[in-house]
Amino acid sequence: MATEKKMGVDRRDFLKVLGISGAAATLAGCGNTSIESGAEKVQAYVQPEDFVVPGNSVFYASTCTQCPSHCGVMGRVREGRVLKLEGNPNSTISKGKICGLGQASVQIQYNPDRLTTPMVRNGDSLVPATWDQAMTVIKQGLGKDSVISGEEIVFLTGTTSGHQKVLINNFLNNFNSNNHIAYDALSNHVGETVRENVYGYSNPVQKIKDAKLIISFGNDFLGSGLSPVYMATQYAHFRKAPRGTLVQIEPRMTLTGGNADRWYPIRPGTEGIFALGLANALVQHPEYDKAIPDEVKQALQAYDKRTVGEITGINPDAITHLVGMMWERTPTLILSGATAEGQKQGYQNAYAIELLNVILGNVGKTITAPTENPFPQMNPTNATYQALVNLNEQLSAKKVKACLIMGVNPIYTEPTFVGIAKNLKQVPLKVAMVTQLDETAELCDVVLPLLSPVEDFGTYVAEYQPEGVEIGIQQPLMEKLHPHTKSFGDVLLTLLKERDPKNYSHYPDYYSYIREAVIKSKPVFKSSMTDDDFWDSTLMNGVLHIPVKESEIKEVKINIADLPKAEKAPADVNYPFYFVPSIKADLRDGRHANLPWLQESPDPMTTVVWDSWVEINPKTAEEMQIREGDVLEVQSSMGSVTAQAYLFPGIQPNTVSIPFGQGHTSYGRYATNRGVNPFKLINPITDEKTGELALFATKVQIKKTGDNKKIVKDEGPTTLQQGRKLVVTMAADKAELSKEV
Repeated sequence: MATEKKMGVDRRDFLKVLGISGAAATLAGCGNTSIESGAEKVQAYVQPEDFVVPGNSVFYASTCTQCPSHCGVMGRVREGRVLKLEGNPNSTISKGKICGLGQASVQIQYNPDRLTTPMVRNGDSLVPATWDQAMTVIKQGLGKDSVISGEEIVFLTGTTSGHQKVLINNFLNNFNSNNHIAYDALSNHVGETVRENVYGYSNPVQKIKDAKLIISFGNDFLGSGLSPVYMATQYAHFRKAPRGTLVQIEPRMTLTGGNADRWYPIRPGTEGIFALGLANALVQHPEYDKAIPDEVKQALQAYDKRTVGEITGINPDAITHLVGMMWERTPTLILSGATAEGQKQGYQNAYAIELLNVILGNVGKTITAPTENPFPQMNPTNATYQALVNLNEQLSAKKVKACLIMGVNPIYTEPTFVGIAKNLKQVPLKVAMVTQLDETAELCDVVLPLLSPVEDFGTYVAEYQPEGVEIGIQQPLMEKLHPHTKSFGDVLLTLLKERDPKNYSHYPDYYSYIREAVIKSKPVFKSSMTDDDFWDSTLMNGVLHIPVKESEIKEVKINIADLPKAEKAPADVNYPFYFVPSIKADLRDGRHANLPWLQESPDPMTTVVWDSWVEINPKTAEEMQIREGDVLEVQSSMGSVTAQAYLFPGIQPNTVSIPFGQGHTSYGRYATNRGVNPFKLINPITDEKTGELALFATKVQIKKTGDNKKIVKDEGPTTLQQGRKLVVTMAADKAELSKEV
């Protein structure tokens, strides 16, 4: 009995080490592979023969790490150098396609400002060091005999998944800590919380191709959304005959809005009220009035067309027209997006929008349950803004003695009122693991240079899993370019071996750990291959796929208390303009501003490159006598920035916008001192329900500085089309888009 108990403990520990639990753990006990800890002979990774033929390309499968979509990619390698990425046709997410963000990831590899050696703090500056010196500082700071434990150690990351997440949590467990803080400056947490509460799933499957009408409240699913490459393929099917219709409702036109058949500019923060206006009109039809409780129907009576029109700024007749479209074009799909959710009543806005899906009977048709992942430990972390606030409270109370940071740059993305920089400086040990020095890394005591994504191994699980569950496999597409860079996994394994040699000492490197973890999961995939063949097949395909498992959204919950109030926001004479910063599909929260291909890529709505700009409606600009290129000061209660004016008809008249992504003070030659950082204007307004930062609820004032500078755009002679007038064009303010369909 004692022997069996010991073996049981060993087995349980072993499965935990590899991130295998639940149903996967049960299956892993079967099959033809041993699961006894330390029983296998594990060999270090050796670069296989490339069969290099000068001028001929070889393709290797991997996974893109540029955003949480984690598309499968194929790397084109010639003479030992990765040249280009394409989509992996084996991936159910990318389906052989790739976006510009993914294409630009090769520039991380060849960036001239890459960090190529460890650095340690010497007084007020960071100086180059050896790996032994850097790791000695870390080990001394952490303490070999659990000197640090619990909340005293923090691991700060962005969204992580796969075995990177498994190792982080296992590392923290050795310190009796669960302080893995996942921070996302552009968090989707508000919408995910609403969907979790309504459907029971934070990211249900949204079947765009099955809808005949989509009404999107600021959801930029073709641009900066949750999985834009996958959504683009769905959208292509949606547009095929019989052609689907897209209606976009948002304060500032996104890339998705630019593709819409109808685009309605709405006052920021009133999206939920407009949704309830549509709901009120819908339940007047007998077909829809039984979908919701009587108390909700009574509450909807307050949202008549006239009241809704006054609050939202949209013509009341639009409600009648849209309800008619919803009646005629079924099934429909209603989407909630960032600008609707990033408000003081963001939760209520998203709740009202999801109520439309319930009334229209979309649940089970265009909204379905996702497939459960048998490896829950590998699921993505729930990254939020609130996590940064929680960390800052710990730092302010001086509870943290060691902070390890990877994949996030809070010093750049934090709003001014948070003030984490001052508190972070007081932590005795701060370690950043990066490919390039940024604002946060420069404050740290130790900075470790990581391999680029095309040099490393890893596994990834995307936040949005529309067709079963896909585990993306990352593998090196070439040998590492700089000899003193290391894998993030190898860094963690080194630290784990120091504290838990029993479970980790037999892994010579991260490759061997990933290989064993994948092989031990083989029974879940019902494979009869040998271990070696299964591993080789996995690398060749680049993905492990768990097919769709049919399941239903069993219960839909509607709470009348979570609906927004039909109230018009009071005017602010000091700050009369709504500030709706835009999320660019390429720069996102600024983490990609160091890649020149993305700086050079024209913004799809304005064609501006290499800079920041202030978007203002032409009618508002005319009233204020503002011309394109006038340098404007945009000021909130938190501070001010200056940038050139761009007259943009695709924005609500009393709204201005500046794109996120620029304004770095330290991030290499391509990003530093370029443009402005709109995060520093954000007011301390949070969503009433979740506490998430209301990114789009800030009010500002704008002033002319008297200067005028030419805006760098990629338009060229597009208005004349090389002088040949190939396509007849019309000014956007003359097109009357609301009457086109």
